Amino acid sequence: MKEQILELLRSVVHPEIGQDIVTSGLVEQVAASEAAITVSVRFPKSRDPFAVKIKNQAEAILKEHFPEAKVLVMIKEGGQKKLPDLKEKTTTGDITKVIAVASGKGGVGKSTVAANLAVTLARMGFRVGLLDADIYGPSQPKMFGVEDYIPDAEEVDGMDLIVPAVSEDISIMSIGFFIRPTDALLWRGAMAVNALKQMIHQTKWGPLDFLVCDLPPGTGDIHLSIIGEMQIDAAVIVSTPQQVAVADVVRGVEMFRNEQVHIPVAGIIENMAYFTPEELPNNNYYIFGKGGAKKVAEEYDVPFLGEVPIIQSIMEGGDSGRPGSTFDERVEEVYREIADKIVGNVMKNG
Repeated sequence: MKEQILELLRSVVHPEIGQDIVTSGLVEQVAASEAAITVSVRFPKSRDPFAVKIKNQAEAILKEHFPEAKVLVMIKEGGQKKLPDLKEKTTTGDITKVIAVASGKGGVGKSTVAANLAVTLARMGFRVGLLDADIYGPSQPKMFGVEDYIPDAEEVDGMDLIVPAVSEDISIMSIGFFIRPTDALLWRGAMAVNALKQMIHQTKWGPLDFLVCDLPPGTGDIHLSIIGEMQIDAAVIVSTPQQVAVADVVRGVEMFRNEQVHIPVAGIIENMAYFTPEELPNNNYYIFGKGGAKKVAEEYDVPFLGEVPIIQSIMEGGDSGRPGSTFDERVEEVYREIADKIVGNVMKNG
């Protein structure tokens, strides 16, 4: 299938270079399955005037030949992605996009959202990794039923790499694999930063279309440390409708928009937005207020990605080691709509 895609892309010619995008080496990566096709095209110079035209031509050709697949052609500019200035090697070079899931405060369901978003992206046909960087309370091992996983090391090209856990076709690395549950709150400062560096740069991620990074709650030094270690392409901020939670969303938006950080905010998700009893499917009860996160999104010109209702299976799934989107069609539908918007916004940002 990959060879067929490359052959089709040879019909797309860069007008200035005078060669097709495959022969000229502009096609950097092709990931393909029956459900989804992702192509990365890297242009040597920034703001190439033909980039959008080439993207549209490539998508049109692939959609015509693969009508059942979701087709994404991603534009990259300015040569190879800059990697962190480290003495040691890094394993993040084959990761196409990094999405940070953040929250201004704890208790809003950020990690649950990150887990279900990762599952949904994987079910859309993307190659997905999940980095649990929440040093204050790593919960992804529990949510995916891999609490007992003990990471092994594997030597690749003279470098010892940490082998991630795999669940639901997602490569998972968590700081929770290396500490006892009672130790999480004791990790601070340099100790936590060094552990996170190792997880980021020495995990055997392999080629990924998306790495979902579950950040610690709040805004602070640890967030700046993580941001400094990886090139994050977009941030998703999770909130609940309460005013106290919404106020913290603003701090999250401002952190990512800070001129020293400058990470695009792909959108805001309002979690636990309302409750619908099974016996009254047409009734929505807004227990924690209504539309607070959406108002902030409008006020700060940030995309509003959608509302996630209170559904019992989301809670039960997290406790049983199976995210709700793996077995509940209602949850899957909600997160599919959100994931579609995130992917669209991330691609739009280049």
